[in-house]
Amino acid sequence: MQHLEHAAHALGWNGHLIPDVEILGARFAAVAAVRPDVHAWRLEHEWAPQPDPAWFRTWSDTSTHAHLPVAAVDLLGILVPVPKLSRALRACGTLMTLAPCSVVVPADAELQTISLSELDYYGIGVVADAPDAPADLVLAPEDRTGEFGSSLFGRWLLEVLYSKVLANRPELAEYNPR
Repeated sequence: MQHLEHAAHALGWNGHLIPDVEILGARFAAVAAVRPDVHAWRLEHEWAPQPDPAWFRTWSDTSTHAHLPVAAVDLLGILVPVPKLSRALRACGTLMTLAPCSVVVPADAELQTISLSELDYYGIGVVADAPDAPADLVLAPEDRTGEFGSSLFGRWLLEVLYSKVLANRPELAEYNPR
């Protein structure tokens, strides 16, 4: 997990690192930032994270749910470890529609110029990471989410990440009125 922390730091993504996210067959790490105002409101109103996929499927039916919870986290970016650069495009694929996506490759991975040009075209970032050393930002990712628009899937992913942040940081799950 330390290599993912180094990669998130190199990208300037300051938030909660959530390793081992698995959604629809994709495995990745996410960096999410809690929205303090929304989080406090949700705690006060006892609106817990809604990560259940069955509940998510009903969101499109307004007769079932008149209101959806406001997202309590922002997804800063997605990290996908890959052993070599040739797997980067496939690894980020549809994930780049949800947030900036960057692959994390070993520092000794071959970085072909042609591959970097293609990844740059698609807005996929590259971070080279060596054990016990700071990560090296090779190519900064671009936020292409505006090109794809929002989706219920993306909104549901935020609920999953919110639940994982609260599970990893139990002190955040306690309501503390001021």
